[in-house]
Amino acid sequence: MSFYTPLCHFRDISPTRGEIGGILPHTPVPPKVWTNARRMRKAMTDAELRLWNELRAHRLMGLGFRRQLPIAGYIVDFACPAEKLIVEVDGSQHGNDRDQTYDQVRTRRLEADGWTVLRFWNDDVLGDIDNVCMHILIVAGKDRA
Repeated sequence: MSFYTPLCHFRDISPTRGEIGGILPHTPVPPKVWTNARRMRKAMTDAELRLWNELRAHRLMGLGFRRQLPIAGYIVDFACPAEKLIVEVDGSQHGNDRDQTYDQVRTRRLEADGWTVLRFWNDDVLGDIDNVCMHILIVAGKDRA
């Protein structure tokens, strides 16, 4: 395993909207960003779908994950707001210097807001999903529950 460093009306009344949505607390997410996130949910990669099948509906030790969620101006692959945990699944496009630099800036920004960011390669998710899930549980502190 390589580890390297709703509904429209519901969103409007959600007490966590500012926490997970915009750049600052209580900053609403622009509709265009929500539209893009919805589009990304419909076009998930094989690796993202594989991991989502493990994370959805609190299947992973009760952790509640959301997929393709706007946070701090970015759309993250998976987020567990209760644990402030983000999981990113990266393909080969993340292997070049420019994209790695962008990912580092993005990770630092999310970590500055108190999130823990985990990144896994597509091959790791597709080839060893159990190890990926165990790593998520360890970081979330659920490995001994």
